[in-house]
Amino acid sequence: MIRAEIHTNGEKIIGFAILGHSGTAPRGQDIYCAGVSSLSQSAYLALAKHLKRQVKFVQASGNLTVKLDGEPDELTEAVFQTMLLGLIEIEKLRSDALKVLIDPEE
Repeated sequence: MIRAEIHTNGEKIIGFAILGHSGTAPRGQDIYCAGVSSLSQSAYLALAKHLKRQVKFVQASGNLTVKLDGEPDELTEAVFQTMLLGLIEIEKLRSDALKVLIDPEE
């Protein structure tokens, strides 16, 4: 199962971590992993390349972590919320493939 952790400062989203694989299909054929990857990588690109925000970015097999290096604002929030809406829709379709957690306990 993919675990999508959304981190906030209490008001706005400041980052996220995508952890694991859905396990619903063989590698390269898993539409749920592809959907989560597309949403999360697009959010990173929007923040770093389009909005030119400083972000900490770590990517490894099955894991992606992105955290703003500065304060969130309305534009970064729009990017994060758009990603979150997409993730929630995937979770509704396949709750055994993706779990979205907002400010999970460490």
